[in-house]
Amino acid sequence: MILGFDTSSAHVGAALFDGKGIVAAAHEEMARGQAERLMPMLEEVLTKGGATWKDLDAIGVGIGPGNFTGVRLSVGAARGLALSLNIPAVGVSLLEAAALDMTGPVLSCLGAPRDQAYVQSHAMTPPVHAQLIALSEMPTTWAQSGLTCVGPAAAQVAEQLAANAVPARHAPAEAVARIAATGWQDAPPRPAPLYLKPADAAPSRDAPPVILE
Repeated sequence: MILGFDTSSAHVGAALFDGKGIVAAAHEEMARGQAERLMPMLEEVLTKGGATWKDLDAIGVGIGPGNFTGVRLSVGAARGLALSLNIPAVGVSLLEAAALDMTGPVLSCLGAPRDQAYVQSHAMTPPVHAQLIALSEMPTTWAQSGLTCVGPAAAQVAEQLAANAVPARHAPAEAVARIAATGWQDAPPRPAPLYLKPADAAPSRDAPPVILE
């Protein structure tokens, strides 16, 4: 039993995978309130799947890239649950999740602010490593024959590369749970946020105050 969840974008999603398929899932679009909604949703998905916390073998969590606060929320929750339940937690890139069960040359495309996109290739030569790039700066060398762009920002990227655009085959949390099911027994490292851009909130550049004794 693998419980996967994700809050890396303007949504909250959860899914329960029993080794054969998804037995329960939920997905809600929301820009705010994810912290308050996550744990109740996890409880609801467990109940719907006829399971309890003690039935879980592992936790799967989306680690981004995406919203800075949302990624920290889900990763922190996954670490806490794994510690309290004494089970492993597996971090899953949303760029990998978007391409799950796709064939041929694929470019995962996630939306980003300021006309940018997070991208990563699968079965492309040469490979496109995970990165944040402006839509207007997409290299023409990425426009390979038979290329398929997949994910929330697929249409925008495909327009730049004259490629096909399709939606992902699985909701984010469902893909996370499925991928986590393949690696939870391999002593995975603790999940850590996948940041491909600096946080929007940066420390002050001003010099710190001098403390007088």
